[in-house]
Amino acid sequence: MSRKSEGTNSQALSCDSEGISSRSLHIREQWTGKLDFLFSSLGYAVGLGNVWRFPYLAYSNGGGAFFIPYFTMVIFVGTPIFVMETIIGQFSSCGPTTCWDFCPFFKGCGFAMVTVSFLTCVYYNMIIAWAFYYVYASLESPVPWYTCGKWSTKYCVDRVHILSQEECHNSSGIALSNGICQTRLHNDSLVLWNRTLAKQSGIALTFPAKEYFERRVLGYGLGNDITNIGPMRIELILSLTVAWVIVIVCLAKGIRVSGKIVYLTATSPYLMLIILFLRGIRLPGAGKGIQYYILPNMSALSSAKVRQLFVLDSLVVCVGNSATSIFAGFIVFSFLGFLSFDLNVPIHQVAEAGPALAFTIYPFCLTKLPGTNFWSVLFFVTIILLGIDSQFVLVETVITGIIDMKPRLREQKWITVVTICGIMFFLGLPLTCNGGLDVMELMDTYSSGWNVICIALCECTALHLYGLCRFIKDLEAMIGQQFCLYNHCTRVCRFWWISCWGIITPSLLLFVFLFSAVNQTRIEKFPAWVDYIGWGMLSSATFWILVIGAYVIVTAQGTIQQRIYSAFVPTIWWGPALYENRITVAGYVEGFTVDPEALTIISMKNEVENKETRSTLY
Repeated sequence: MSRKSEGTNSQALSCDSEGISSRSLHIREQWTGKLDFLFSSLGYAVGLGNVWRFPYLAYSNGGGAFFIPYFTMVIFVGTPIFVMETIIGQFSSCGPTTCWDFCPFFKGCGFAMVTVSFLTCVYYNMIIAWAFYYVYASLESPVPWYTCGKWSTKYCVDRVHILSQEECHNSSGIALSNGICQTRLHNDSLVLWNRTLAKQSGIALTFPAKEYFERRVLGYGLGNDITNIGPMRIELILSLTVAWVIVIVCLAKGIRVSGKIVYLTATSPYLMLIILFLRGIRLPGAGKGIQYYILPNMSALSSAKVRQLFVLDSLVVCVGNSATSIFAGFIVFSFLGFLSFDLNVPIHQVAEAGPALAFTIYPFCLTKLPGTNFWSVLFFVTIILLGIDSQFVLVETVITGIIDMKPRLREQKWITVVTICGIMFFLGLPLTCNGGLDVMELMDTYSSGWNVICIALCECTALHLYGLCRFIKDLEAMIGQQFCLYNHCTRVCRFWWISCWGIITPSLLLFVFLFSAVNQTRIEKFPAWVDYIGWGMLSSATFWILVIGAYVIVTAQGTIQQRIYSAFVPTIWWGPALYENRITVAGYVEGFTVDPEALTIISMKNEVENKETRSTLY
């Protein structure tokens, strides 16, 4: 069945949300090869989060102990959900908004997916824009964050003078109890006679890369926050424009072009990560950092933070994602160990979460290496490649969802891509302001999280109502053979996937959802009214799911019982797109409609005839 689906000459049913599908009118784009799909999926799964978020979470949640809950969720939640979604999309040849004919009540999940992807696209490309900014800045010699420049504060380490208590007195200064030496010899600088007392008094020294990122790149340290985000920064607007232009050019030609581009964007980062790894482990203090990374701190687990080839492709993507995260952890902590050694401070005082790890810690470490400009360009090109292929798939998800609802837009793909990306670009402009970092933190905190968990729970529920055994048969019909490579493994495979999709995965998701709800905390630095904006983004998933589910029931025909029943059973349109493949499904599903279009036309004709008969009688 999979070999047949590669052709485009057979009659096919298009995914049309407007009601009646039409054969051969809107042919979906096809992958030109198996590797296109594999590398696109791998490029989406492996992104910027692998470089900074996973290593930081491992560090802040017990080091090696974090691997226990991490692998539990990867094996029992992440992998089953990814495989399930891939099977549904490939079997039906539909996007997220039109693949729900197998359980129409949950059609809102598709709209929720598009909403989450849309919100993520808006701020995700801003991170890529930062990387473009740094690539350009890395061409200066020395790199601008090598020392404290005009943009720095008096707390920047290069501008701080360290004197002994005796030297402070000899310079006609006064040694204050907070560790500061009050002297007129250095009016424009901070003078300390005791760093320990200064630290205890809340005086924290910063390094050039941190102040460069916050004050020069973002303007974040200039007194603006989410209540007054300040003016836009022209350099960031230009960088964001470049990032979106690349996305538009690559996606406007469709998956036949973007599917080839990901060959580069999905593989090149691995070469660069290997180079950085080989360099990082040779730095002084790298062993200490790696030891901190891999040794478990079990007490942290109690904290609240805490074809057959088709199936193999999905598993390869999941394994590749986890392996990349773990490998990136070794790179990050080798550099953090070096930074700890160089600054003579504990590792837990130099690691930071989020963008700060990629755009402050790394650049600072790179200034300590010979050939700083080369290593800096190499690293930020890696960041761009890691992010851009994930952005391709996120934007393509939004575009596919919209085009499936309005198939005629497929004929104007270029205009559609430009319009959607243009809207995202303008919505992302607040991120270029001085207070843009706070806007990004708000979006990153609220736009996904619970939404993703809620969607995954609904997917498991819908699949359970559809029938897990039938779902396995659909997969075997699609790949043209049994679920496993070897017959004696078939029962084990079936038991494993049915257990995950039916019991284990939804149970873990429900546990995480309830645990997160109980331990939910607000962002303390934001005023209360910002929470309403966050909750608006957070409720976007449940809004679509509940509203569209209710709409499906209300617009159905029959009694209330019949309406509810029809909302939870497959429609006549559910199944493969190709006509000959629907014949295969009819072989194991009793009453399956092979030609729903013909049946619909007959029903329409009968309805017209009945109306004419009634009008004649009256």
